[in-house]
Amino acid sequence: MRRFAFENGLSLFFGTIFLGTLIGQSFAGQHATNGEELRHGGETLSWWEYVRSPDFGGAVLENWQSEFLQFSLFIGATIWLVQKGSNESKRLEDLGRESRQKQEIGEHAPERGPRLAKLDDWRTRLYENSLLIVMALIFFATWFGQSLNNWRVFNTDQREHNGATVTWARYLLDPDFWEKSLQNWQSEFLAIGTMVVFTIYLRQRGSPESKPVGAPHDETGSSG
Repeated sequence: MRRFAFENGLSLFFGTIFLGTLIGQSFAGQHATNGEELRHGGETLSWWEYVRSPDFGGAVLENWQSEFLQFSLFIGATIWLVQKGSNESKRLEDLGRESRQKQEIGEHAPERGPRLAKLDDWRTRLYENSLLIVMALIFFATWFGQSLNNWRVFNTDQREHNGATVTWARYLLDPDFWEKSLQNWQSEFLAIGTMVVFTIYLRQRGSPESKPVGAPHDETGSSG
């Protein structure tokens, strides 16, 4: 067990704090919603009722979809775009999809390499793009889920104020949907952009997200 925890410490750490913050968000959101209902003479929700509500679903998925959009774009962009001096960029000479030998495909695959890398057929073509494909699929799935939840919240609010409800397709054109999406997207783009630039000049000893402390500022794609 100790060896398993040591070898998987990074995923266990983030998995634990993810669940902790998600549960914390659910309780905080429930209390905030119930407080609002009490002020307006409405009915309060149990924790389980709140977790199943579109308010909670929409709030959670708004964040998830923006994260997976960030990673999808970054994975795809770093194939063809570079940033001199950044540890988040590959080396300038490695621009593009790289050679079969460098990518260890087909006859170049090591003995212990993935079987799909050795087949050298359509399955290999699919596997060599699997990270971007899965990230993009999760983005579109969570964005779709966000739209459904926020649409339900929007229509509930419209009914409470004697307004007209809208279809899901019509809601996709509404400023409410795009405001909720874009406010998350811009923060993700800012975060990844600053990370790209900061790693040119700033260091964190021992982190693979940083260059070695003494590395020149123009050294690109190295790891500390």
